[in-house]
Amino acid sequence: MLLINCPYCEEERPELEFRHAGEAHIARPSGMAEISGEAFETFFFIRENPKGLVWERWRHVHGCARFFNAVRDTVTDKFVTTYKAGEPRYAVQAGPRSAEPAKVAAKTPRKRTVKNRESQK
Repeated sequence: MLLINCPYCEEERPELEFRHAGEAHIARPSGMAEISGEAFETFFFIRENPKGLVWERWRHVHGCARFFNAVRDTVTDKFVTTYKAGEPRYAVQAGPRSAEPAKVAAKTPRKRTVKNRESQK
């Protein structure tokens, strides 16, 4: 069983106490009522699914009930670090996976593309 460190309770608890809440650090578009259907779809449904390190939101459901962010390796399923919601995204330094992450002020925006299924044929 995985042990996950809750940054609010400041203790490791079994994974059964937590719920995954999706990708972390996603900014809501301004003027939600005026955005296009494609932009709406991208915001709500299109997510990255990389092999390796991912930044995720988690909730300590059977504890403090608060949301927090985590850096997790999808290959080993190990948590690199957890940190409180609202804190800047952590940047993990190159090197061993156990390296201590460093904070960065802001996330570099990434461009997401939506491919039409008809154009892939």
